[in-house]
Amino acid sequence: MSRLRLAIILCALTLSTPTFAARCGGDFQTFVSAMAQEAQAAGISRGVIDSALNGVTQDPGVLAFDRRQRGTFNKTFEQYIATRVGPGRIKTGQAMLQRHASLLSRIEQRFGVPPQIIVAIWGLESDFGKGDLGRMPVVRTLATMAHDCRRTELFQGELLAALKIVQRGDLPLRDLVGAYAGELGQTQFLPSSYIKYGVDFDGNGHVDLRHSIPDVLASTANLLKTAGWRAGGDYHEGSANFEAMREWNRATIYRKTIGYFADRLAGR
Repeated sequence: MSRLRLAIILCALTLSTPTFAARCGGDFQTFVSAMAQEAQAAGISRGVIDSALNGVTQDPGVLAFDRRQRGTFNKTFEQYIATRVGPGRIKTGQAMLQRHASLLSRIEQRFGVPPQIIVAIWGLESDFGKGDLGRMPVVRTLATMAHDCRRTELFQGELLAALKIVQRGDLPLRDLVGAYAGELGQTQFLPSSYIKYGVDFDGNGHVDLRHSIPDVLASTANLLKTAGWRAGGDYHEGSANFEAMREWNRATIYRKTIGYFADRLAGR
């Protein structure tokens, strides 16, 4: 994960979060037991709670990685795009635009977000689903981060959201694997965003952001629309749509990269 991806986590701290009863720090298993009570109060079944939380342990590597990643992003825009938007990725992205043209057209009609923006985000986040989606057990990662007192309410909320994904039947627990802060799927949604913005666009009754390309791309567009995306509007720095992309990632350089990549995909 890049430090830019960390920005979405750090800036989420400025948002209001509910108050949870589980106390951070102290004995880890006591904390997990308190989170199990929180989950049950939130309507999560005992079966899901037991299968997810029984035997869960701390992951010291998660905390070590988190501490290493803290700090400001120090690359220029030119340096960053040179590592993220090369000729090969542009060529693949243009092929994806053609391959999924009908799907992307339907998504644009419903959500107002142009195909090149959606495909640019898809490419940057997971190399169009071909890259590493993360291999870390999300429940263990989130429980570890929630127990750490620096951002406990944020990650307690994310842990409950992850359990809700399993409860809804969107993903089985074995597929609840992701990145260092619990991001999931081909466009790396936090569990709370998965619950809030996820769209069942393939019509199978579940929101699957790991395997279903229609769900992945439509959910990405839904996030932007909900954040205030204006159909047909400009998306470069200074525009309303550039601000709407703050819900995706608050780092200006990352949003500029999305716009740059989208322009290249559109032949501009």
